[in-house]
Amino acid sequence: MDLAIVREAFDRVSKKQKLSDSKTRDIIDTLAHEIDLALKNLESIGEDSGSDQKTILAELYAKLSELEPSVQIGTSQKELHVVLSKYDKALDKFFCTDIAKACKEVDFSAEIINQIIASHFYRQGRFDLGDCFVDDADKAGAELKAPFVDMYHILEQIKDRNLEPALTWAKLHREELLQKGSSLEFKFHQLQFVQLLNKGKRSEAIQYARSTFGQFGPRHIAEIQRLMGCLLWADRLETSPYSDLLLPTHWEVIAMDFTRECCSLLGQSYESPLHVAISAGIQALPTLLKMATVLANKKQEWQTLKQLPVEIELGKEFQFHSIFACPVSREQSTPENPPMLMPCGHVLCKLSLQKLAKSRSFKCPYCPAESSISQCKQLYF
Repeated sequence: MDLAIVREAFDRVSKKQKLSDSKTRDIIDTLAHEIDLALKNLESIGEDSGSDQKTILAELYAKLSELEPSVQIGTSQKELHVVLSKYDKALDKFFCTDIAKACKEVDFSAEIINQIIASHFYRQGRFDLGDCFVDDADKAGAELKAPFVDMYHILEQIKDRNLEPALTWAKLHREELLQKGSSLEFKFHQLQFVQLLNKGKRSEAIQYARSTFGQFGPRHIAEIQRLMGCLLWADRLETSPYSDLLLPTHWEVIAMDFTRECCSLLGQSYESPLHVAISAGIQALPTLLKMATVLANKKQEWQTLKQLPVEIELGKEFQFHSIFACPVSREQSTPENPPMLMPCGHVLCKLSLQKLAKSRSFKCPYCPAESSISQCKQLYF
């Protein structure tokens, strides 16, 4: 969608509106000046001079007639209306107000939808809004809210440069973090060490390093050695070769890393599922609308199709690859029917390979390469 035309039309409306407003104000100011001048003249001649009053009023009427304020303002408003109409047409052309034809009728569970919306508010830290929604939906939200209350409490402390709650949380979930290969706990300790050193507490920093860094030695020896080098520059860390450790972006990154790991341990994705679904739908909507229009002209109903006749291009942020569909059987893989990688690099489900492998070797359905079941390896997503 090329929004340049819409933007240009909006800029023309904005420019014309400013000119119209300025012109209208000038006309009103001129009218006010002429009326004030007439009032002063009337006050100066007194009430007995009836003929003079009529003369002053006649002169005022003549000046107002000459100015023609209603005509000038009307002309300005007409010019504004012209560009506004063109902008309205540009909006109608580029933005479809009726998206119902691109929507497929699906029986949604109101309870599940309410749960998704409430969870979205809580995971965004909008607890008051989430509570209000839960009350209106007559749904219990305590179990949805509790995990994110703790998470946002720790995030607020991180913003205030207090890592104690985060360190306590990391220690409590140490085994789970290690199983995931996460180095979040070490990053917290690293940041705490640098913060102590930057505050001039060199002795405390040394003691802190002795009590905490030993357990991280096998995995983070290079980072620890660099932190120990900071001790030589304790009083002038800003001008040292390690000044990058003081960048405020480290706090932003650690907050994002904590949010990602916390959501993962809660069984939640880093991004809100509601946000992902709506964002993906916005990207797919123009294609769906165009497809629905084309099929309607052919007197076909796209909602009855089992598979879309066009491919929906989405951004990389929406490509998760959590499910594999076999290109031969068009069935999703399962633990009993896992995806198998052939030597040529193509992937099929196990049952499809077994059907192809009636003999010892078989030819790949996508290239001339031959392989056997024993040469294929199971893939894990």
